[in-house]
Amino acid sequence: MISFHYELDFALEDEQRYADWITRVIASEEKLPGEISYIFCDDEYLLTLNQRYLDHDTLTDIISFDYTEGNMIHGDIYISIERVRENASDFGVDFEDELRRVIVHGVLHYCGYKDKSGEEAALMRSKEEDKMRMFHVEQ
Repeated sequence: MISFHYELDFALEDEQRYADWITRVIASEEKLPGEISYIFCDDEYLLTLNQRYLDHDTLTDIISFDYTEGNMIHGDIYISIERVRENASDFGVDFEDELRRVIVHGVLHYCGYKDKSGEEAALMRSKEEDKMRMFHVEQ
């Protein structure tokens, strides 16, 4: 089950559409959706998690805690709406597009994709683009 939680004054316009899309993304990677929680928050909330659990003292747009077991995807994905808005502005893209990129980025990590090396990051970006196109496909 995919669930959405909000720690700030923000909400997805159509949670079911997002949940259906994420489910299709997971299926396209030959995985099964388990319990996946998206928690939308602000920079301060995410910075606290980053410091407490990852020992990083930097702002970031996403932190994911992966509890995947085999092919069953489980995890908690925290997204800073402030970072997403700023990144969208910096990259000259629509906020909704950047938000979908970050949402799918987290689940792609659970599917086994990394982004530490240049080659890994290029593959991750390509997968993000492919999966973002799936958002506009109605089932």
